[in-house]
Amino acid sequence: MAPDSESKAEILERLYEVILARRDERPEGSYVVRLLDGGWEAIEEKIREEAIEVVDAGRDESDEALTHEVADLLFHVCVGLAARNVPPADVYDVLA
Repeated sequence: MAPDSESKAEILERLYEVILARRDERPEGSYVVRLLDGGWEAIEEKIREEAIEVVDAGRDESDEALTHEVADLLFHVCVGLAARNVPPADVYDVLA
């Protein structure tokens, strides 16, 4: 893996840390806080919505659209992980 790719791989870790900070600091107007306050049902709804958008973009849209939808899905999955206090490293272990 190239050094640039390694640093890009850290983005999910940094994203998760930001989500944890929002969860713990609870800034007013935070989308993350709103999702977490909605409970698992709100997070589940967004994950399902984003997953469908990934499928639709993969089938019918540009590579750029697909990339954006996958990013949205990964964001919402990270919120779900934070809601359950599951670090992304646990997911990486399963993938490995």
